[in-house]
Amino acid sequence: MYKVLLINPWVYDFAAVNMWSRPLGLLKVAEYMSGFEVELHFIDCMDAVKKTKPFGMAKYPKTILPTPEPLKDIKRRYGRYGIGIDEFQRRLEEIGEVDLIFITSIMTYWYPGVVEAVRLCKKHHPSTPVVVGGIYASLCYDHATKHTGADFVYRGRVNDSILSIIEGFGIKLKRRKGLTPYYRLPFYKRTVYSPILTSEGCPFRCAYCASAVLWDGFSQREPDDVIREIEYLHRRGVKDIAFYDDALLVGSDTHLKPILREIIGRGFNLRFHTPNGIHARFIDEETAHLMKRAGFVTLRLSLETVNPLRQASTGGKVYNDEFAQSVNILKGAGFRKEHIGVYLMYGLPGQELKEVKEGVEFLMGLQVRVHLAEFSPIPGTGCWEELVKKGVLTEDLDPLLTNNTVFSLLFCDYSLSELRMLKSQVSEYNRL
Repeated sequence: MYKVLLINPWVYDFAAVNMWSRPLGLLKVAEYMSGFEVELHFIDCMDAVKKTKPFGMAKYPKTILPTPEPLKDIKRRYGRYGIGIDEFQRRLEEIGEVDLIFITSIMTYWYPGVVEAVRLCKKHHPSTPVVVGGIYASLCYDHATKHTGADFVYRGRVNDSILSIIEGFGIKLKRRKGLTPYYRLPFYKRTVYSPILTSEGCPFRCAYCASAVLWDGFSQREPDDVIREIEYLHRRGVKDIAFYDDALLVGSDTHLKPILREIIGRGFNLRFHTPNGIHARFIDEETAHLMKRAGFVTLRLSLETVNPLRQASTGGKVYNDEFAQSVNILKGAGFRKEHIGVYLMYGLPGQELKEVKEGVEFLMGLQVRVHLAEFSPIPGTGCWEELVKKGVLTEDLDPLLTNNTVFSLLFCDYSLSELRMLKSQVSEYNRL
């Protein structure tokens, strides 16, 4: 029987926190591979906790590293988050020889973690083919092909095209009946939280978002299928579930609302979170009351900007009057300021700091928590193309420079003191 190893590599960054994260794409690969007669092994380099936070969140352990040359002007401590290198190598040795290795990737600027995982795999298993996939691999295919050291870089979603790649390495797999759903695979001991995806893709094409680049269209799972997953997680002792959908509320009459009614009817007594941001336009009174009764405690809404022209030019997914109405509906259902957080972006192409300040004032007036989100340019998006056309970026830009922590500092003409003052004001307001 063939042995297959799946790896979620480290995060290399200035900051990182676990907001109910799991490598769902890699887990879907594992689900696909469970349909063959293979022995699956799994190493999640991010399955490490330094300090627990409320609702199942946690801080990762951090190993301080030299700051990469392209980021040398950033006065923050760069590092590797997750398990130690020695622990990773110990697990490789413990697993022993394998026939195939899959390594996932997420943020484009986290690619050093992918490179390190490939290097160590090649050190311990020099003749084993390594396949790198995931978001970075899909968005920065040429860069990944050139720099990761992988034997193959896989673009796109999990489907039978993976099989042809595997067979290209001379591996002939034998199918078995059925698949094991990814959430039933026994890879994690710590099960107090879990992310969940009830859909793939997004019907919107916002200029700053890669969802439409990564996903061909928009599809939703059947509500009964979602409930089976939630029921299983509940039986395993999970307390916190985070919806990671890009468009959770779209078509809610036939999707989310039936799911919420079933959750309420079964009395699961879980806490739910929406870290990805939900579309305020689709919040109606019934949805708000169902979410409250089902146990939603962390709502993140996406506003991004209060400039009507920019709202229209970046996708038109919500406007200020709609947004204010949706917040009022949520408050009418019993949600308070501490439950409602709103993403407001800064560093968008052509965006002055004055616009960001106006957004902060607007949200403070609505009495919701403000979450300033640094813009990060993503290859293939409208904003990326605009920045390339203006000469701000080049197509072959090192992905390290797209880091959301540094982009506004390096490429936006913001006053650093003004930005710090604004962040301080927001932090003080959020504590009230």
